[in-house]
Amino acid sequence: MKKFPKDFLWGSATSSYQIEGAATEGGRAWSIWDAHAHIPGRTANNENGDIACDHYHKYKEDVQLMADLGIKSYRFSISWSRIQPDGQGAVNEEGISFYSNLIDELLKHNITPWITLYHWDLPLALHTEKDGWLNPEIADYFQKYAHICFEHFGDRVKNWITLNEGWVVSILGYAEGVFAPGRKSKDEPYLVAHQLLRSHGKAVKLYREKFQEVQKGRIGITNNCDWREPLTNKPEDIEAAQRSIEFFLGWFADPIYLGDYPASMRKSLGDRLPKFTEEDKAIILGSSDFFGLNHYSTLLAEDFQKDEHLTMNVYGNGGISEDQNVKLTTDPSWKKTAMEWPIVPWGLQKLLEWIMNRYDNPPIYITENGCAFNDTMVDGKIEDRERIAYLDSYLSACHKAIANGVNLKGYFLWSLMDNFEWAQGYSKRFGIYYVDYKNLERTPKQSAYWFKEVIANNGFKTFE
Repeated sequence: MKKFPKDFLWGSATSSYQIEGAATEGGRAWSIWDAHAHIPGRTANNENGDIACDHYHKYKEDVQLMADLGIKSYRFSISWSRIQPDGQGAVNEEGISFYSNLIDELLKHNITPWITLYHWDLPLALHTEKDGWLNPEIADYFQKYAHICFEHFGDRVKNWITLNEGWVVSILGYAEGVFAPGRKSKDEPYLVAHQLLRSHGKAVKLYREKFQEVQKGRIGITNNCDWREPLTNKPEDIEAAQRSIEFFLGWFADPIYLGDYPASMRKSLGDRLPKFTEEDKAIILGSSDFFGLNHYSTLLAEDFQKDEHLTMNVYGNGGISEDQNVKLTTDPSWKKTAMEWPIVPWGLQKLLEWIMNRYDNPPIYITENGCAFNDTMVDGKIEDRERIAYLDSYLSACHKAIANGVNLKGYFLWSLMDNFEWAQGYSKRFGIYYVDYKNLERTPKQSAYWFKEVIANNGFKTFE
């Protein structure tokens, strides 16, 4: 039995636009994702989150599903435009009530809420009227929105995540254009990331100065990163792999833990990379009480010192390749998920140890890890053995990392239920509960029962 530390936290995760539905109910206004998903050709089968899993109406049922599995913590995001429809002005009391009721329902079942303030669904009015994440003023809008949430929910919520995956917001939203708001630029991603970090810093400053002492909570940020393994042991490939991680995770984590962007980014980008003011640096440095990490896969990195743009599979997490001078590939022997993401559990262990060494071993929570497979129901059952094997192998990697001194404190499985997978629509299933999109019935997959045992035992017997 692979046992985890006695205070290890086991949870599951979702996000508002992916599960809530009720897109125009209860005073909610459109977000950039509502607009994006309603443009023909932007999502698989032109699908959208209008109904999604209808969690807005089924939240009590969904909390019961968590309770049935013994899930101890639930990470979910708040829809900014449900709380503050235009992102700037009046508070929508119906939105406050919905999240307040959800929080109460979780606590009734002894499930600890972890709230993400922003998981990609910017109020549309902020984008159309104020240029959204490109406008430096967004940091003030975000701080005011955060204030509303701390004020209304902080008496019961003790775990806050400001932003989810700034890399995705910046690269997929503003470089590749496959995610909302669907822009394609070589420079905007760096401007957007800069405002995301400033927004995070201002929200944390507010929380620490006004709420933290009384509410006794903690606040951090979640960044995503896949591991980069050097293709060969040549020094230039080893440097390329390091550079690739710095352009991925260091871009968002270095300012928080080390005070500025990675030197490799400054060297490559020059004036295209914005500069922090001294005031910015002061509020961003040290602005996370824990290190939130979303991790799914690994790629091979090799040095590629050429001018032309490398054509990357956008879901391969390449970033703007000509800025990095890195070519990313996969090993043909690696198995892949339905997202075409290689299954490489040792990459997670290496990444956790990289974080430990670079950032002085902060407390780490894996706030997302999971996989999509082509799950099918047979005789009312979903035998998702591939997912169990994936989770087994990645949790084994976590176990090894802990043994090597990594301060890993918890693990949130992505996702509680199948849901709207962004540009992929409903074609990809990440859940441990199967959702029938015709009637929205939830059915536990085999992996749900497996995860229930892991939580109950605080560990598992591995396949090895």
